[in-house]
Amino acid sequence: MHVFVTGGSGQTGPAVVTELIAAGHTVTALARSDTAAARLESLGATPHRGSLDDLGSLRRGAEAADGVLHMAYGGDFSDLGDMMRRDRTAIETLGRPLEDSGKPLVVTSGTLVMPAGRVATELDEPDTTGIAAFRIAGERAGLSFAARGVRASVVRLAPTVHGPEDHGFIPMLIATARKTGVSAYIGDGTNRWPAVHRLDAAALFRLALEKAPAGSVLHGVAESGVTLKSIAETIARGLDLPTVSLTPDEAATHFVSPFMATAYGFDGPASSAHTRELLGWSPTHPALLEDLEHGDYLTRPAS
Repeated sequence: MHVFVTGGSGQTGPAVVTELIAAGHTVTALARSDTAAARLESLGATPHRGSLDDLGSLRRGAEAADGVLHMAYGGDFSDLGDMMRRDRTAIETLGRPLEDSGKPLVVTSGTLVMPAGRVATELDEPDTTGIAAFRIAGERAGLSFAARGVRASVVRLAPTVHGPEDHGFIPMLIATARKTGVSAYIGDGTNRWPAVHRLDAAALFRLALEKAPAGSVLHGVAESGVTLKSIAETIARGLDLPTVSLTPDEAATHFVSPFMATAYGFDGPASSAHTRELLGWSPTHPALLEDLEHGDYLTRPAS
């Protein structure tokens, strides 16, 4: 299969590109800079110059492909409405050339769109008032193509997609611990985050492209819920720092931003049982706390 990929040079993208090529697929990937193009070429992919705002480039990439994987997401987080519109427009542009073809379109979202406080499944409805509600429009735009002759699916990734050279939520938590001299959690720290190793996530994206039925919602979750207290305690041991419990008000100033404080206090366990049964996906790589202890998280130089 010739796959057109957006976000192929990002954090999870290179692992996905490598997974696809190793499985015998051909990859053309969106590149908005010379650096991104060089990275993609080093992985064995063909760079396709453009950006999410270059709709003509997106359309041409999709027209030439046997399937599309959309992972890129970005913009100004101070204007979530604009980010939402940008993503939805990109997905609609990528999907239209695939109409009535039966070709796959895989769109990326996150499990933070789900309601808090209980284990969310793939069959549950997302929370339109929740912390990540701005991702729901993209999900709906992608899934709308299932009724238009496209094998459309959504992969919701865990908030912690971990592995070497991670620069997401966990490194920000570590950086805050180094800066403040304490490893913090909020309240009693029993709130739960799903997690998945980057290489397991890459395998899921490949399976989604290869065989996810039209209209599928998939959860990229290897661990249903790791408590934030256990994450903070593992960081504390690795950095030889004390742990501390914060109130929500204290967390709002302790962490990088009020949004990050809200995210670190979010209780969002999620199941991937339906995904595993549907696609035969079976995560095999290290769990989050093992990765924290033995990976590069606590040994890489502080930025």
